[in-house]
Amino acid sequence: MRIVVALGGNALLRRGQPMTADNQRENIRTATAQIARVAPGNELVVAHGNGPQVGLLSLQAAAYTDVAPYPLDVLGAETEGMIGYMIEQELGNLLPKDVPFATLLTQVEVDPKDPAFKNPTKPIGPVYSEADAKRLAAEKGWDIAPDGDKFRRVVPSPKPKHIFEIRPIKWLLEKGTVVICAGGGGIPTMYGEDGNLKGIEAVIDKDLASSLLAQQLNSDVLVIATDVNAAFINWGKPDQKGIAHAHPDELEKLGFAAGSMGPKVEAACEFARKTGKTAVIGALADIEAIVQGKAGTRVSTEKPGITYF
Repeated sequence: MRIVVALGGNALLRRGQPMTADNQRENIRTATAQIARVAPGNELVVAHGNGPQVGLLSLQAAAYTDVAPYPLDVLGAETEGMIGYMIEQELGNLLPKDVPFATLLTQVEVDPKDPAFKNPTKPIGPVYSEADAKRLAAEKGWDIAPDGDKFRRVVPSPKPKHIFEIRPIKWLLEKGTVVICAGGGGIPTMYGEDGNLKGIEAVIDKDLASSLLAQQLNSDVLVIATDVNAAFINWGKPDQKGIAHAHPDELEKLGFAAGSMGPKVEAACEFARKTGKTAVIGALADIEAIVQGKAGTRVSTEKPGITYF
């Protein structure tokens, strides 16, 4: 099978953990132990989040004022290389030595007319007091929004339109390479009025980019690995129920929160609807069972309705 595994941010840095290289490597080691179980006999692509890593680079840039901070597209490229290096090394330590790996810097095109550019919603970087946030917004032209009792910069999160490196990804897969790509949703790019490609200050949702990647690779299954074992209704309440299988038309009606499960559900539904194949939302620890059809919330057009655990 051709499998795309999208690792959530929890696979790289757990909530509340110090953002150290050692912590990141230990979490990646845990993730790759699960991925290694499904690698033999399959074509494997790994995508991943990069939110904490970009946030850390933003904090470091804020502490060094001699130069202007690097733009988000450059920070995205930096984190793709850093995280890809660790995934390659840790997964390579678990698989036969002759298995080839490649981490690709992945440029993802977005539409300059995407409505997200008129409504920035994606928080990035450090938190600020209201006064500091307003000052920085005036100085740098940032959009800001409340984040608890603080404020953060917010940027657009446009939909992914095209993955520029899709052909070399296919070529690598055909040669038996494990490919790490589309990290953090890919490097956001668009064509300017002069016809030249350029990076932009935006963040592409990792799950939506992984869905597009899986579609364009004609993958057999999309695995969206997160920190819960399924999508739930009434999450956190006494009557919560885990979803075992759902048709995308029915699943979308349940209205999952935009800041948590919503993008994962949207990505899974899009993949299932456009390919006729299965996307699964489930726990990182269950990846092997997910691929075997024994765990997670399976989203497909195979049958109508919703069934629960």
